[in-house]
Amino acid sequence: MESFEQLEEQYKTMIHKIIHSLNLYRNKEEFYQHGLIALWEATQRFNPEKGSFLNYAYAFIRGRLLVELSKMAQAEERLVCQEEEFWETVHNKQPDRTLEREILLSYCEMLTPNQQKWLLYTFWDGLSIKEIAELEKVTVSAVKQWRTGARKKIKVTIMN
Repeated sequence: MESFEQLEEQYKTMIHKIIHSLNLYRNKEEFYQHGLIALWEATQRFNPEKGSFLNYAYAFIRGRLLVELSKMAQAEERLVCQEEEFWETVHNKQPDRTLEREILLSYCEMLTPNQQKWLLYTFWDGLSIKEIAELEKVTVSAVKQWRTGARKKIKVTIMN
């Protein structure tokens, strides 16, 4: 037979047509390489008594690409977590934050109600000063004053 480079040049259009007919739009280069491997295997297995090489090569390459597509789909199915299953798992894995909240509230005993609001909004809910101000319908400056007072009192409590 002719050199494989000549064979590749002769059949590359056919391989690309097979890829296109199977609607393979991702990993085209990888499928093209699988097609070349299948072409080489077809030259090794071809029996001239059973028909033309063109028909044999087309069927062989197409079959190999379908097998490869199937393998990729199976691997993706195993590796990719289904969205619904993922969220059920994540939801069930939420830690119990009761102790965290109790510890946080223990620092609030000596704080004014507004300072307590700042502490809880900031550390429990993760809100910014601006968000707290909007939520409580006060100015940003007022929330900053709550923060300053709360920090001072907490610092004194921790140092003692």
